[in-house]
Amino acid sequence: MQQDTHTSNSTSSVVLTGAILFANLDASGLAEYAVKAAIGGAIWLVFKITSDYVSERIKNKKEK
Repeated sequence: MQQDTHTSNSTSSVVLTGAILFANLDASGLAEYAVKAAIGGAIWLVFKITSDYVSERIKNKKEK
């Protein structure tokens, strides 16, 4: 009887873990999270642009 030797590396472990996690994904939950993340990013961007604009106006007002 011949003995089989298997070599395991980190790539196979990552692929196996990814396959298990991917099998448990909820597509609607993932889509909902993506929408929430996009909306949150847009809100952050508006606040950042507004902050930069106000800071520049205050800086220019102090220089005059």
